[in-house]
Amino acid sequence: MNQLVFIENGQPVTDSLTVAEVFEKRHDVVLRDIRNLDCSPEFNLHNFAEIDYTDDRNRTYKKFLIKKDGLAFLVMGYTGKKAAEYKEAYIQEFNRMEQQLRSKVHVLDDRTALIQSMKLTVETAEKQNEMQNLLNTHQSKINQLEEKIEEQITLTSGEQRRLQKAVASKVYELCDDPAERPRLFREVYREIKDRFGVASYKDVKQKELQSAIRYIENWIPRRVS
Repeated sequence: MNQLVFIENGQPVTDSLTVAEVFEKRHDVVLRDIRNLDCSPEFNLHNFAEIDYTDDRNRTYKKFLIKKDGLAFLVMGYTGKKAAEYKEAYIQEFNRMEQQLRSKVHVLDDRTALIQSMKLTVETAEKQNEMQNLLNTHQSKINQLEEKIEEQITLTSGEQRRLQKAVASKVYELCDDPAERPRLFREVYREIKDRFGVASYKDVKQKELQSAIRYIENWIPRRVS
């Protein structure tokens, strides 16, 4: 006996050949019964599909593919104990096949969900990498800007006073003559401007304050002939 129910185009079906064998009828009788069913054209179209098949002797004949509701309508008039047994068998087999298809769909849905989740994870990681690269680029630009700003920041008023005190301390350390001190003050300030390339000691950069103070502490005035 052929398999009662099989999958065709993703749906559980049987065919008129199997029905003829199961219910011990000639195939031409089953074909006649199907063609003479008193059902609506829509029901017929949805549940019965006439197709060609080739037998063992390579001869082409017609048969019907039959869905579950179509089978129930067809065999409704088939009577007898054996017919009843096969009706139950058909119903059980259709139900089993439908459950099997639903299980496959569930597995496919799970697989699809997993793939989508993995894809989303990859896309999220890629976006995070892009965002991190963008942040790194911005941070680099910020660092460069901060360096440029630091290059331009000059002494605050408090830092200017520190430098002035360093100059005064050095001049007073080197000279006891009040008349000579103004010349030394002019000379040290002039050399500070030359040494640090500024128009005034006030324009010394913040980052060079310590260097300027060390320069003053080690400064030696030129001898006057």
